Order: sequence, then structure tokens, then C-alpha cells
Amino acid sequence: MAERGSGVLMMLLEPPALGMTLPAEVRERLAELELELSEGDITQKGYEKKRGKLLAPYIPQIQGVDPSLQIEHRIQSSAPAAHPASKHNKPRLANSRDERFRSDLHTEAVQAALAKYKERKMPMPSKRRSVLVQSSVEACTPPDTSSASEDEGSLRRTGRFASSSPYAAQASVEHWFNRVIQGSSTSSSASSTSSHPGGRAQHCTNTSSASAATVLADLMAHTHIGVPVNSRVSSKIQQLLNTLKRPKRPPLREFFLDDFEELLDVQHPDPQQPKPEGGEMRALSGDQPGVSSNRPSSLLGSLQRWGNTQAKSPCLTALDNTGKPLYTLTYGKLWTRSQKLAFTLLNKLSSRNEPLLRPGDRVALVFPNNDPVMFMVAFYGCLLAELVPVPIEVPLTRKDAGGQQVGFLLGSCGVTLALTTDACQKGLPKAQTGEVVTFKGWPRLLWFVTDGKHVVKPPKDWHPPIRDASNEIAYIEYKTGKEGSTMGVTVSHSAMLAHCHALTQACGYTEGEIITNVLDFKRDAGLWHGVLTSVMNRMHVISIPYSLMKVNPLSWIQKVHTYKARVAVVKSRDMHWSLLAQRDQRDLSLSSLRMLIVADGANPWSISSCDAFLNVFQSRGLRPEVICPCASSSEALTVAIRRPPETGVPPPGKAVLSMSGLSYGVIRVDTEEKLSVLTVQDAGQVMPGGLVCVIRVEGTPYLCRTDEVGEICVSSSTTGTSYYGLPGMTKNVFETIPVTSSGAPISDRAFTRTSLLGFIGPDNLVFVVGKLDGLMVVSGRRHNADDVVATALAVEPMKFVYRGRIAVFSVSVLHDERIVVVAEQRPDASEEDSFQWMSRVLQAIDSIHQVGVYCLALVPANTLPKAPLGGIHISESKQRFLEGALHPCNVLMCPHTCVTNLPKPRQKQPGTEVGPASMIVGNLVAGKRIAQACGRDVTQLEDHDQFLYLQDVLQWRAQATPDHPLFLLLNSKGTVVNTASCVQLHKRAERVALALMERGRLNAGDHVALLYPPGIDLIATFYGCLYAGCVPVTVRPPHPQNLATTLPTVKMIVEVSKSVCILTTQAIMKLLKSKEAAAAVDIKTWPLILDTDDLPRKRLPQIYKPPSPEMLAYLDFSVSTTGILAGVKMSHAATSALCRSIKLQCELYPSRQIAICLDPYCGLGFALWCLCSVYSGHQSILVPPLELETNASLWLSAVSQYKVRVTFCSYSVMEMCTKGLGSQTEALRLRNVNLSCVRTCMVVAEERPRITLTQSFSKIFKDLGLSTRAVSTTFGCRVNVAVCLQGTAGPDPTTVYLDMRALRHDRVRLVERGSPHSLPLMESGKILPGVKVIIANTETKGPLGDSHLGEVWVSSPHNATGYYTVYGEEALHADHFNTRLSFGDTQTVWARTGYLGFLRRTELTDASGERHDALYVVGALDETLELRGMRYHPIDIETSVIRSHKSIAECAVFTWTNLLVVVVELEGSEQEALDLVALVTNVVLEEHYLIVGVVVVVDPGVIPINSRGEKQRMHLRDGFLADQLDPIYVAYNM
Repeated sequence: MAERGSGVLMMLLEPPALGMTLPAEVRERLAELELELSEGDITQKGYEKKRGKLLAPYIPQIQGVDPSLQIEHRIQSSAPAAHPASKHNKPRLANSRDERFRSDLHTEAVQAALAKYKERKMPMPSKRRSVLVQSSVEACTPPDTSSASEDEGSLRRTGRFASSSPYAAQASVEHWFNRVIQGSSTSSSASSTSSHPGGRAQHCTNTSSASAATVLADLMAHTHIGVPVNSRVSSKIQQLLNTLKRPKRPPLREFFLDDFEELLDVQHPDPQQPKPEGGEMRALSGDQPGVSSNRPSSLLGSLQRWGNTQAKSPCLTALDNTGKPLYTLTYGKLWTRSQKLAFTLLNKLSSRNEPLLRPGDRVALVFPNNDPVMFMVAFYGCLLAELVPVPIEVPLTRKDAGGQQVGFLLGSCGVTLALTTDACQKGLPKAQTGEVVTFKGWPRLLWFVTDGKHVVKPPKDWHPPIRDASNEIAYIEYKTGKEGSTMGVTVSHSAMLAHCHALTQACGYTEGEIITNVLDFKRDAGLWHGVLTSVMNRMHVISIPYSLMKVNPLSWIQKVHTYKARVAVVKSRDMHWSLLAQRDQRDLSLSSLRMLIVADGANPWSISSCDAFLNVFQSRGLRPEVICPCASSSEALTVAIRRPPETGVPPPGKAVLSMSGLSYGVIRVDTEEKLSVLTVQDAGQVMPGGLVCVIRVEGTPYLCRTDEVGEICVSSSTTGTSYYGLPGMTKNVFETIPVTSSGAPISDRAFTRTSLLGFIGPDNLVFVVGKLDGLMVVSGRRHNADDVVATALAVEPMKFVYRGRIAVFSVSVLHDERIVVVAEQRPDASEEDSFQWMSRVLQAIDSIHQVGVYCLALVPANTLPKAPLGGIHISESKQRFLEGALHPCNVLMCPHTCVTNLPKPRQKQPGTEVGPASMIVGNLVAGKRIAQACGRDVTQLEDHDQFLYLQDVLQWRAQATPDHPLFLLLNSKGTVVNTASCVQLHKRAERVALALMERGRLNAGDHVALLYPPGIDLIATFYGCLYAGCVPVTVRPPHPQNLATTLPTVKMIVEVSKSVCILTTQAIMKLLKSKEAAAAVDIKTWPLILDTDDLPRKRLPQIYKPPSPEMLAYLDFSVSTTGILAGVKMSHAATSALCRSIKLQCELYPSRQIAICLDPYCGLGFALWCLCSVYSGHQSILVPPLELETNASLWLSAVSQYKVRVTFCSYSVMEMCTKGLGSQTEALRLRNVNLSCVRTCMVVAEERPRITLTQSFSKIFKDLGLSTRAVSTTFGCRVNVAVCLQGTAGPDPTTVYLDMRALRHDRVRLVERGSPHSLPLMESGKILPGVKVIIANTETKGPLGDSHLGEVWVSSPHNATGYYTVYGEEALHADHFNTRLSFGDTQTVWARTGYLGFLRRTELTDASGERHDALYVVGALDETLELRGMRYHPIDIETSVIRSHKSIAECAVFTWTNLLVVVVELEGSEQEALDLVALVTNVVLEEHYLIVGVVVVVDPGVIPINSRGEKQRMHLRDGFLADQLDPIYVAYNM
């Protein structure tokens, strides 16, 4: 839209030989060709051919060369020779501007800017086929220049001809980023060499593949993942890394790092930036208002006069959609019909015998744009009845863009009645009752139809009062603000009259003139000229409806010709449209026009429409001086207008301004750098009687200097008076007092701010360079949305996007404005082309405006919200963008380029590593405790002094209390399907032991894998192994429906644990040997498999007695969240100690019952399921978690039925209950489910407590009697399966709030709940008896104070004795089980848990009367992300991301080559996928100061989760890099 370059410049550049000699008709035909090309009606090839033919007679032939190419060549080689300074501009033949938005020079400036970039390649987002708007073959691979369209091909041909010209480089501009990686990417680099003009191509390819190989080799050396090198994803990430290696343009200045607060980089003003140098401006006054003798004292006086004396005189002609006159309203008719309506409104509408309306009441006018007659009658009818009309748009649906805001306006104006036409009322959406629906946000309205049959004739003696114009409100015009809010501007009777007089004087209107109005007659210039001023001067208005313009854009010119109209009121869009349609019309004449008022002439880009229009229609009688741009605003009405030439005003002016200067608010005329200039035309002189000045936009309204851009302010009797019902804003806008630099007011009159940005130029002409609504202030520099649109559209838009349908706005992210560009994509544009267009738009804006675009999105055709009369509804588009409701089909985010105010990365100081001793001294000096704590001391407890083997305990229980029930197993219906008393379990175990010895021929110490579904068989076989002296390994059986992924894990555990035998059921045994299994693993290599379904009933001669308690009891295998399979060794001593600690903590006795809903295969889940009941003698109710999938209430019903006091579950179980039963608590209560018996419900976990889940669980089931204090968590890990467990005694778990920013620096800083950046953390349960915990520095291994985050180290009799094996990373874990502090207590042997946490001494007291020490677990050390020198925990970023949009079901993050990759599961339609990209990027920037590198949108369930409900982020990472996720969309942020 912005016109960069000047008319003067254009004349200079024309090749003298051609420009002067071409006949007029050839020039006109060339102009038409330009337009056809610009509209996409012909291809580039066709255009060149026709152009060649036209010009052939005027150019000397070069032997054997296609004429069209010759011309290109001639021009391209002649220009640089003639004018070295103007080398960026490719001259054009006709002095035409092809479009409203795209002036030649601007287009050339953009092309030249693009040519400056080397060909660099950026990774194209990959998209699932179903999401493609148009699927293109190459959609998933990076774009390649070889797949260019035919028009681009023709560009390249010209490139080869004139390789010396700067335009030749344009062929290689298609891609922005260098192709360092192309050698190894899936798209071939060879195919792209053809696009390089000249001889650089070959060299380019070789270096690229060589460097690519080395880069990748380096890269692979640093990442321990076996990802195929040519994986498409990794090559794209590599491309992304290459693009990010470019230095950002604004150099990152020195940052501040306060002791704690991470300050964002403060953008310092550039010392080189231009500053205004002119003197202070003086207020500029318009002409004196003329005084005429027959001047009416009010507008209604004029109406009465013409209605009575000139009744037959035509006032308004309305047209139908074919352009035929539908009805002509005469002044007599207008007068009588308005009187009838006024009488009816005042006297015939009543409610409860009271008149419905009183003078001064506001009334809504809802009239369609094709019915000006009814509107005019209603408007004047309201004025005669002394009612205040509020014209608004016709609401079409309940969800119109901005409709809610209009409703708010009507409500605040107290509107209760709406006037409309019969046809319009019939078309409005109706409720079931037949009445018009109440639109969203609207007050309740009565609808009154103003057609003839509904109004009554007033009696002879009734006359409406015609008073002199007063300061009472005449009408209210609505205006939409930048953020979408709708305000009502009140205009008084006196201002309305004064404005009509001023327009009459400025435009030289005379009585009886004919005027053509193309604008909306309800507001703005359409209302001022076509409804108000026309009546004052008895003019005849020909009203052209928008619907006719859409069908026939020439209609207004035809009407000017037919009616010999003297004045036309149009917008630049109407001029542009008519240019496209004028080819067939030869006999039109515009010679009757004395004024062509361009209502949006103040828009910087209207100049190209004006020039192009003049260029084409000058031959049809249009005189250049007739075009009169004007500047206006809703608040100040008309501010300035160019006078018609006969009034003896100075000639029109143009200014060619430096864009860079404008961005600093300074006027600098055309600098040497021709790329970024803005050409503006003047908007004429100040209105008669007005006083205009220009003031600073922000802060105190100081006058600007003469070379400074500011907001134009007007003091005049013709402006609006207030925003209705908004006194604060009114004072700010309508009662501004501008002051001089010394602070003195410039006048005693109040000024009205116009929201127009501009300056006063030479000859006292007013120039406008933008509007406050479109102002975007990025890093202290101002950019105008319209100018950015212009630049985007100069990048050959015709092929990819719709020209008029583009929105540019700014959003605030991380304390600065960020520019967002949204355009509608043509349905025939391919993925690659659109992506390429997007990348070039980014470069163009970057070059010309020196500002980065944060997000560029393409949406499907016709999906951007529309303003009532065409155009895009910007604020609604912005709202949808921020809510994630735009549904783009292509999106490109560039946070790496734009965001330059991140806090400084934390740098570890080399050589100044603080030693552990100084740390401890530092802590002591600071009064900090050393962070250590322990559970109750078990040595002093009398409980079972002698050591116990579990197999002995079972044998003893079988003799002492043979029939005491130990286990009850429930099925999904809640029925007991299996039980085991002490003696039953003992006998069963004996039979298993015999089978192992006799059938399996196993020896003591052999390892046996147990493959059983959760149940009593698993427990019996476990004790059978102990009886036989074998070492059991519990393994989760494979899933029959998912053998391919679950069976290899089983096989791996069996092999890694060196199991010599598998015990299982007959069903699973069949499965292991089945054909399906053979497809997943090698079934021939299974060890001996025994089924235990039918075992002989024999007595075991003797039970195996281990020689020492340190002997191995069982192996516990588990996959950690980082995807490492680790088996730990549990000795008999540790097993017994574990059971003893749990017994003490939970007060377990034979008379107790506990309910367990956990997987029984590893960790604490296994211990509770298989070990504890035998040790303590309590009864365990076993609820297999899988059964909850068929009956979600199973666990809670069992807890209620058996009145259980202590119960254990996992997070997945808790989530199933929360999601599945959230809405069913009432039904459960009716089934007598009562949870008031529960004293403690513990979640077994190896992670940070999920506080939101536990809180929502407590909240939901509070209705069933669950105490809010009951829910707590446990903490265990591989080295010690139970470090903390809430138990039944002891204080309630505490919650603290941490400063997340401090946590990134490994510091613990407590803040108040709800403070910004706060993170709630719940204590992980009480430390178990016999357990000691200390917090150690991960690097120095010294003890830490309690204000530091460090690794949790644990020492306890039930620590595991070591890894049996770590599959994958053996070396890393050597010191996990026996490590010592580097100083302090160097004797104790600790085990490293691999988890970061901290200890806090609370105010509570524990059972021993001591103050209670709480352990808080923050997260696994292996999972933390080191980014920008700080430590991040994935879960924190994931929590932010999940909050950002309702359709994000789950999220996981990981890093790859220092890029943050965010994977989100989309729970919703795939068209929402691309909405998430910007929201995810925004939230991570705002809350974590991190830039997301890649956003991957996948289906629900893609993020792998283990049996404990923990995310397997590393598996996900490997899947992503190996291209196995089948993502819906992958966005690579630039």
C-alpha cells in the first residue's frame, strides 16, 4: 500500500528513447497490460509476448532474438548506464501505477531489496497430507528452486541475458537461507544449481555438501542417539541451525544481571538515529468561514425550506443491482415522509400508556447499504422528532465480527428501539417466537419498520419544532478503536451545521449540483457529503450501493457520465476497481467532474490509485486538478481537503520521505537509499474556521517541531464533542490543550485529537503518513501497518494471496510489540510457492522497514473476519490470532530474528569455581542450615530385633495364623475373583518351588522371569522362587493387541536379567510362541518356559535358607523416564528393611486393610503388592489398574465398601478417576460410595508431585467425604524405591511457592502464593524411618545449604545394593550406589537418586516432637534442559504450554542441538493445528524467556507414557528425529 519512490524519480528513469515517442493509444494499451498482469489475468509469459508485439514497431531489431527479451535487455542495460545512482530501479515504459497497493517503484524497491540477499534456504514446515490445502508433491521436503512456476521461469530467462544487471540476481532470491546442509538433505542440491545465474553454481554445490557432512558429523558426535543421518527431520533442523547462525541485526548489547532479577535487555536508543532539527511549529488556521445572507439557522430549516419551495426538486436517486434507477426521492417527499415518521415515533409508540420515546432519546438506525432513501427519511425523521439517530450496520449473524462491541455501544447509549425497513426486518435472524433474535452482547430492542404502511399522517395542526442549531446532540456516529472497542462520537446540531457550511465553502458547492456518492451513507464522508451537506445546498445525490460496485465496478463512472455529475465522492479502492473494468468502455466521459473527492486520500497508498486512475482516464476528459484527496477522522470530521482548482489554491504537493526517518518520527526528504522511501500526497488545506497543530503522540501534548511527525489536532466548531458515556476518554481526546516546549498553552481553545499522524508541509498543506490505529511501536521505532502491507504485497502477490485481504497488526510478547502479518491464500497456490512467498515477504519487510516480522500466517480464502463494507476487520483478526481461532493453513514464526531483548545468558565463570568448603562457610555465615534430614531412627525400636527373611515370615504366618486372609483380588465388576490366606499362599509357593527344581532343574541363585497379569499368581510364584533359592524378576506381560512394541521390551528384560526360565500362564505361554510374536522377536531364543496353571500337589522337602542377608533376593527392572532400562539388586536385608520402614510409617498390623491400585512389576508398587502384606500381616485389597478402563469407579467403590483407611494408587489411576468420574459424583453418592474412611491416599511416583492433579482429585471427591488432607504423594527412585511416604502419623504435607526464575539458577527462593513466576511444590511425603537424606552439589559433590537446589542423596538400610545392569549407559552410573561427600561427613556412604530437590525446615512438629524437615523433589537430573546457561525442568515449560490453548491435550519438550522442541497433542480438529504454533511460542517466551525452535503438533496418544504415567521424553525425541511420529504439522521457528 505504501508508495515508495517519487513521481520525480519516475520521470528521470524513463528510457528517453521510448517514453517520448510512444503514441498515446499504445501507452494506454501498455497500462492495461500492466493491470492484467497485476491482477493475474494473464501470465508473465503472455504479458511479455503482448508487450513485445506492441513495442516491436518502435524498437530496432537485434538479429535472432525474441523481441520481448530484447526490450527487457535494452531497458535493463540502458538504465544503469544512464543513472548509476538509481541502479535498484527497473524503469517501466508507461508512467502508470498498476494497482492501488503496488506502485512500480515500490515493487522494484522490494525486488531490489530481495536481490541483496544471498540465496539461503530455510526449512519448510512439514505438514500431514490431510492438512494441506492443496497437496503438492514436495510438500514435506524443503522447497527447491527447480520447482518454479512458469512465470518465474520466464524471469530466469531474462536473468541469463543481462547477467550484469541487478535484476539477474532476482532469480536466485527464491530462497532465503544458505544451503549448507543440502548435501545430506533429502532434497537434491544438484537440481537447484540451475537457478544460479553465471558460473557460481558448481562451486556452490561442492562446498555445500562438504560442509554439510562435517557439520553433521560434529553434530552426531555430540548427541548419543542413533538417528539415521539422512532423516528428513534432522536435515531440516540442521537447516534451521544454519539459518540461526546469522547474526541478528540489532547487536545484543550488554545486559544487566541483577543479583537476582533477570532484567530483560533494555533497548537503548541508537545514538545515530535521526532527531528533529526544525523549529517549533505554529498552529495553522484555515480560511475565515464565509458569511452568506440566506444562511439557514439549522439543517432542518434548509430541509423545510426546500421541501416547501422546491418540492419537485430531486434529492436522492437510489440504484438497483443492475445500475438502473430504482427511485428518486424529491425534497417535497423527503420533507413529508420525515414529518410522518417523526409524528409516528413521538405519538404512536407507547408502552404501558407512556410514550415509548422522549426528545433526546437514542434510536438505532439499521438500514442496508442499498437503501439510502429509507435511511435518509429515518435520519431526518429522528432529527425532526428531536431524537438522536445512531446509525449502525445490519447484523447478519449472531457472530458478526465486532458485533458484540456494537451491542455494547447500543447498551451504553440506552437504545431501546431500532428502525429498519420491511425487507431488512424479514432478513434478520429470528428466534422460535418469530421475533428478531437478541444478538450477542446487544440490549433487548424493539424493531420498528419505517415503510409507508406503518407510519401515520400527522394532523393538519401538528408541526415539528424547527429550532436554531444548538449544542444538543444531533446524531451519534460509531467508530471502532484499535483493539476493537466501539465508541459513539456525538455530533451536536451546531457542529453538524458548521461542518456542512465548511464543506460547502471548501468544495464550492452550489445549489442544485449533481453529486455521485459511492461511500457508505451511514457514516463518515458518505454521510457528511451525501446526506447532510447535500440537503443544505439542494443537491441531487446519485447513491451507488456497494453491492452494485461488486457487480460492476464502473457503475459510478457510468453515472457521472450519464448524469453529468459535477462531484463524485469515492475511496481509492473504487478507483482501483474501475481501472480493472474499464477496458471495454470507450465512450465514457468524465469531463463534467469538477471535484473527485478521495475520502481516504490521506492513506499513504492512495496516491498510486490516484495516479493510475488519472493515467487511464485523462484521455476520457478527466482533468488532473480535479482529484481532491481529503483527510478526516470520526472525532474531528473533515480535517483538510484539497480545494478545487478554481479557488486559486497552490498546486498539489508530493513528498518523498525516508522510511527510516519516519520510523523515528522524523521527516527526512528522499535519502540516497532509494529502497525505503514513502511517497505521500497532500490532503489539501485546513478546513475553513479550523485551527490545526501537530503534537507529540505520547505523554504531554507538546507541539512538534516542523520536521517531526505527530498527531494532528484540530480546534474548530465543526468537530465531534465527545465519546458518548465515556467522560475520561472524552477529556483525553476532545479536550486536549497543546503546549509549547516551555509548557505554555498555545490557545485557550480545546483541541480534538484526530488520530491521524502527519505534519504540515510547504504551502501550508496537510500531509498524513498514517493512523494511530495502524501504529506499531517495535523497540522504540514506529511502523505503520499500511506500509508493511504495501511491502508484503509488492512481493508478486498475485499468485499466492488475495491482494486486498491482508491484515497487519502487532501483539505484545515479552515486553515489546511484535509484528504479525496474516493473508488469505489463494486455493490454487501450492505449499511450496506459498512458503517461498512467505520467506520473501520476511526479507522484503526486513530490508525496507528494518524490522523483523514475528509471525506470518496464511489462512484459507474468505476466512478472515470482514468489515461491513469489504476489507478486513483487523481487531477481530488480532483477537482470533491471540485466542488461537484463526486456523491458518501456513505459518512461519521468526522469534529468533525478532526477539532481541532476552535476558543475558548465564555464563559460568571459568577458573573461579567456588569450592565446597567455601560454600559451606558461605552458608554458615549467611545463617543457612546445611540441607540434611532423616526419618525416625529404627535402631532404637524394639520391633523384631532379629532379622527376618520374607520366606521365613510367610512360613511362620502359615503355621501361626493359617486362615488369616492376606490378599483379595477384585475384577472390573468389583467381585472378589481370588483370595489367598497365609496357608494357601504358602502351599502354592511350595508347589512352584518344586516345579522349578523338578521340571526346570534350576539351581539356587538362578534368575527366573515372572510374566503374569496383576494377581495372586504373581505373588505365589515370587515366594515360590524364594523357597527354591532362585532370584525372581517380575516382568509386565506383553499386550496381545500390541505385540510389536511391548514384546521386544519383555525379551530385552529377560535377556538382560540373564533369566534361565520364564514362569507364566498357559495363555501367555501360547502368546510368546505365536506367529504374531515371531514377527516381533526371535521366538526360538526364549529360555525354558514353564506354565504354573496345573501344578502337582506335593510337599517341598525343605525351604532354601540363604547363607547371608546380603544375598540377592530379587531384581527390580524398570524403564526410567529418560528411556534407560535399569535393573537394581535388592538383597534380603534391604527387602526386609523396606517392609519394616513401610510398616512403621503406615502403622500396618494384621487387623488393617489397605487397598492397592498399582502396577505390581517394579519399585514401590511391587513392594506393596507382593512384600508388605506378608511382612506385616495386613490384608491387601488388590485392584489391577487395567480394570479401571472398563469401570472407572472400581477403586473408589472398593475403598468405600471395605472402609479402607490407607490406599495407594498411581497418577494414571488418579487421572482416570478425575477425568472419568468428575461429572458422576452424584451417581456415586447414590450408590453409597463414601470416602470419609480414608485417612491417607498416597500416589506412588518417581517424579515431582503433580499438584494440580492431586488438588482437582481432592476437590472432586470432597463431595463423597474425602478429606482434603488425605491425598499425598510418595517418592522413590531406582537406588531406593521408597525414600518418602506420607504414612498415617506426622504432619500434613506442606506446599511452598518457589520463584521459577531463581530455580533456573539452582536457587530456592520462596515467594507468596500467586506472585508472578511462582511455582507451587508439594512435599513428597515424610521421610521413612531409617532413611537419611542430604542435598549435594551435582558437580562438586559437597553438601548444600537449604536455599540451594541440588541432588537428593539417600542413605538407608533398604537402599538397593547396585545396578544389576543398566542397558545403554553403564559407565555413567558407576557411582550411583556408593558415593561420599567431598568434605564434611565423608564417612557415610550415600546413593545418588538422580533427582534434584531441596529440604526445608517447617514450623510443624513431627511424631518425635522435633521440627519437621520437608523434602521437595523438583525433577530428574537427566531430564533437565540446559538452555542459555540456565537449568529448566521440562514439566514447567509443558505446564505453560498446556495452559495456552484448550485443544492441547498433552505436551512434552526436549532439546536437540540446543534447540527447544515442543511436541503438543492436539485434541480437536486438525485445522486448529497451526493456531498452536504462535500460542506455544508466545507462552514459552513470556513465561520462560526461551525461544522455541521447533513446534510439532501430533495426534492424542503419540507422546509415550510409561506404566507410572510418566512421559518418556527421550523415546519421543528419538521417534521425532527418526521421522516416526506422523505429525500433523512441524513448524521450524526462524
